[in-house]
Amino acid sequence: MSKTNENIKVLLVEDHIMARMGTAIFIQNTEGLELVGQAEDGLQAIQLARENIADVILMDIGLPKIDGIEATKRIKESNVKAGILMLTSRDSEDDIFAALHAGADGYIMKGCNLDALLSAIKSVSQKAAWLDPMIARLVMSNVQKQGVSNKEKIENINKYELTQKELEVLSLISEGFSNKEISDKLVITMSTTKAHVHHILQKLYVSDRTKATVKARNEGLV
Repeated sequence: MSKTNENIKVLLVEDHIMARMGTAIFIQNTEGLELVGQAEDGLQAIQLARENIADVILMDIGLPKIDGIEATKRIKESNVKAGILMLTSRDSEDDIFAALHAGADGYIMKGCNLDALLSAIKSVSQKAAWLDPMIARLVMSNVQKQGVSNKEKIENINKYELTQKELEVLSLISEGFSNKEISDKLVITMSTTKAHVHHILQKLYVSDRTKATVKARNEGLV
């Protein structure tokens, strides 16, 4: 298979050799993806990430030396351009929220459909949040447990001065849709979608789509 500059460059971080080999083979054999590095512990992941060789970092949580959550936090603090997609077998709410708050751009479970993994990698490479459907249900369940009332939801919407169209876009962002998919669903141009996303990030005082998703769900905006 020929590789071009259009390939999404992936850094794989996984300590279990068989899991790492299997994922590496998938990346190497998938058109549009390019494996540019492998790390087997958190410190090695940080070192390779800081070289800015990747568009997407596939990060496990249970790593030696430092775990994937702490590695993600340090990588994001280093202003690395790559998006970070957690690919893990750990589905506890504590791990999920800790990873998202550390700056992870997506969260998907090991053993997922390979088409879903490819979609997640593509979405994160385009700076679009991605949550595994099971993880999304856990996130929504957590929000519901917090008991955000309709009155509080309205107050939050008013506080951030979000328009109805911005709320629609925010809802789709929180479901992991890319700008192109949002444009198609809402029948608006890409430039209009990008403008809505820009205004949403400004109004919510966040720097990226993942943080917007977490904030929107925590405050009952979606």
